[in-house]
Amino acid sequence: MTLEQIARHLRHANAVARRAAGMGRHPFGALLVAPDGETVLAEQGNIDTVNHAESTLARHAAGTYPGAYLRECTLVTTFEPCAMCAGTIYWAGIGRVVYGASEEALLALTGSHEENPTLSLPCREVFARGQRSVEVIGPVPPLEGEMVETHKGFWATR
Repeated sequence: MTLEQIARHLRHANAVARRAAGMGRHPFGALLVAPDGETVLAEQGNIDTVNHAESTLARHAAGTYPGAYLRECTLVTTFEPCAMCAGTIYWAGIGRVVYGASEEALLALTGSHEENPTLSLPCREVFARGQRSVEVIGPVPPLEGEMVETHKGFWATR
């Protein structure tokens, strides 16, 4: 993926996150992008505390597309996938993850909020324990502020 494609897809995922927040859900969004780096195959906002945007999208992808195809796809998400989502992405067979903002940035926003107790376990570390590689691109500093902005004020009102 080019930097222009990454930026466009992260902004699209952030629009999905804002839509989720508008429905009273946590403001996270994810996209599944085809091997061409252009085509968005699916998008998903957060549903609840156990049905995150990334894990829900990865389960859908695993049931829809063959493994060889998913190895060439990219899951684009607003924030670094948590350990649960990273595991689901791995088992779904998705070959690349792009995220806009880090888990540390999320922790700075949520603190000890009971609806989002973050895990200090980077997705790269989860993927490194697997038998197949998952390429990770992120955080993306030029866009991290946009991802964070979507969350400002959200956690204080919960």
